[in-house]
Amino acid sequence: MNFQIDHAPVYSTLRVDMRQGEQFRAEAGAMISMSPTIELAATSSGRGIMGTLKAAVGGESIFASMYTAAYGDGEVVLAPATPGDIVQLDLRNETWFAQRGAYLAGDPALTLGTQGSIKALISGEGLFLSKIAGTGMLFLNSFGAIYHRDLAMGERYVVDTGHIVAFPSSVTYSIRKAASGLFSTLASGEGLVCEFMGPGRIYMQTRNVRALAGLLQPFLHTGS
Repeated sequence: MNFQIDHAPVYSTLRVDMRQGEQFRAEAGAMISMSPTIELAATSSGRGIMGTLKAAVGGESIFASMYTAAYGDGEVVLAPATPGDIVQLDLRNETWFAQRGAYLAGDPALTLGTQGSIKALISGEGLFLSKIAGTGMLFLNSFGAIYHRDLAMGERYVVDTGHIVAFPSSVTYSIRKAASGLFSTLASGEGLVCEFMGPGRIYMQTRNVRALAGLLQPFLHTGS
């Protein structure tokens, strides 16, 4: 199976070239096109009922699309729902955490779950993340372009929570306000940030969906 990312960094697409008999899993609704030799079937996004619920809480669809090269070699072309980039990760018995909705596609052997708590989700004082574990190829998408920073052992780095894409389990993190004091927090326009500590690589996105939603809010008409 071969992969190619085209049209980066804002309107990226993923092309998967499959040999007969190979399978590949993707987020529901991500397909642009495919060869007639490819068979598409719906499957649950997680393993079992609990696994599916955990994946859904983590921001992924309840159902996923399973592509099988059932009738010969062929290709599948996928794209994220938002204008953004795609990053390829080769997991080797690893666990990665990604922002909600960042999962695009990957090896069917990878397990999808969630990291966080309902309390953190309601209070807004914690991260609710997709948890992806196992061995195989993983593809994540972003809003805007993707860039990364490699952290050495004990090195710290601060990222706005709306710009996080993914990081490995070797990286630890804590959530705090961007500025000290209520006035500074409001005046700076920044909310919560995530302070990471290495070792490991963190991936970030150049745009923030929540910031865009806030910008568009005054122009949206609400009916009575």
